[in-house]
This record gives sequence, C-alpha cells and structure tokens, in this order.
Amino acid sequence: MLSNIPFSLLELAPMRQGDTVSETLHKTTKYAQRADELGFNRFWLAEHHNMPGIICAATSILVGHIAGKTQNIRVGSGGIMLPNHSPLVVAEQFGTLESLYPGRIDLGLGRAPGSDPTTSRALNSDMSRAENFPAEVSELQTLLGPYNGTHPIRAIPGENTNVPIWLLGSSLFSAQLAAKKGLPYVFAGHFAPRLLTEAVALYRREFTPSAALAKPYIMLALPLVAADSNKEAQHLATTSQQRVLALMRGEELWLKPPVDSMEGLWNAQEQAQVENFLSLSVIGGHVTIKYTLEMIVEQLGIDEFIFTNDLYDSEQRNRAIEILMEIKR
Repeated sequence: MLSNIPFSLLELAPMRQGDTVSETLHKTTKYAQRADELGFNRFWLAEHHNMPGIICAATSILVGHIAGKTQNIRVGSGGIMLPNHSPLVVAEQFGTLESLYPGRIDLGLGRAPGSDPTTSRALNSDMSRAENFPAEVSELQTLLGPYNGTHPIRAIPGENTNVPIWLLGSSLFSAQLAAKKGLPYVFAGHFAPRLLTEAVALYRREFTPSAALAKPYIMLALPLVAADSNKEAQHLATTSQQRVLALMRGEELWLKPPVDSMEGLWNAQEQAQVENFLSLSVIGGHVTIKYTLEMIVEQLGIDEFIFTNDLYDSEQRNRAIEILMEIKR
C-alpha cells in the first residue's frame, strides 16, 4: 500500500544550541541531498520568524539554495506565509526559482504569520492582511499564469511559469478554500492534529475540479521519529517533546539532546498539552511505522505524506529517512 504513496520532507532547519547558523544550514543542505539520493518526492521549507532554534526565515533563498544543491527532488515552501509578503514579490521570487530549476519548484501558502503578534507587525503593519488571503491567492494565480492581456501588473519573471500552488492549513477555512479553488491541500498534522478528519472530509466533499487539479489531492504533515527499534525511537522522541514544551513556555527553541525520561521536566498539564500537540507523531521501528502509516492511508485516503524529522543527531536523522524508504520498498 505504501509503495504507491509519495514520501516528502518538511524542514524547519533546526538549530542546536552552540552551533552556528552556517553549521545548521550546512546540515540542512546535507540532509536534503541525502533525501534526494533516497528518492523522496519533495523537500519543503517552512517560514518562521523570531524563533531562536529555527533557521528558515528567508524561505525563498533557502529554496533556491537547496534546489541548486540537489538533482531531482522537488523543492518548495511549506509554506510561505502570504500575509507577510506582497503577492507580486512572491510571484517574482518563485517565478525566478522555477526558471532556474524548471519543473522542481512548489509554492505552498499559509495565512498564519509564522510568528508572534509583535513580530507579525514588524513584518507587516496591516494586521488585517490574513482576511484578504483568498483574494491574494487568486492574485498569485493570475501573476504566475499566462498573461491575460488586461491585468495591469505583470510578474517578470513569474508570468506563465505556472508554479504549482498548494494551500496549507490546520483549520476548516484552508480546506474549504483549497476545495473551492481546486488546489492541492496540506493538513498541518505535525502541530495541529485536532481537525484532521473534519478538514479532509470537507475538502473532499466540496472539491471543485480546476485547470490545476482534476480531483482532490491531500498531503498530510506528520512528526516522524524513526529508529531501528521502538525503544530507541521513544528515547529520540524526547528531543521533540522538549522543543514543544519550550514553545508552550515561550522559551527559545534550540534542538536539545534526548533524555532518558521527561519525568521532572514537565508537569501533568504540560505533558498533556505536549502529547496533544504531537498526537499524530509516527514513532517507532520499521514495523510500527509501517502499520501506523498504512492505518492512516486506509482511514483517510491520504495521497502523500510529508514528515518533520527533528532529531538531535544528524546521523540518526539520516537513518530515520532511510528507514522510511526501507518501509516504502
């Protein structure tokens, strides 16, 4: 069953405390190259701002860098937070990327700011921009499509590159908009699992075929912790747990080494919050992960998986994606 499901990776360029930004981006590049060698379908980078420990604020620059350092894998944004940017600038940037790396660029879009309210205002003083998200998606489609002879503004480059647009979300709003526009949809199960079943059902039910897509296409983002045994995977998973705990406490998000036990690091309420945040995590060895993914495909009919893989050690991180491809084969 899994052999026909594309596997992709979602990257936040996680940084270990004590590492430099250069070292972190070098590790991200090597990780993308390994994913390319293994045959992963996509490598997407997620826009975040003002978050020590996450090094992907300049998303389009990283997309270009990774595309230039790989051969076959599709590279894109997962996503660009559109309220932070002019649609024209996004069209020009991704039109340039598509022109440099034809047939390998994806443009995933989100309507959240990708940061806290203060940082959002620093990025864009118009806090109502998110309300214009549907119109700005339409504007981007126009700018990246063939020139219609009437539109007063043209993206040069960008025009007629037809970069594939994906809508990302964790709410019913994005699912409904993707369905209405006939665009592929990505559900953010890696951090907001609550509405997964409802969002998938809504998207399928209301999907309208378009020039971009004839039938619904759903990609699900999941947190991955893969190792050669369930016991090792549970140990490695404490890195993600510590990070989410730091996020909930408003602390910096450095990647921390795994611990033998989270006992004493969180209280009961925090434990429940972290476990809820990560409730769709795929944790284990080959058999456990294979079973978990097959159950999700059977229950929800997912077309593609995209995994976060925030392990502390680069070799273990590479081993995790090797395990995924071993399962797929």
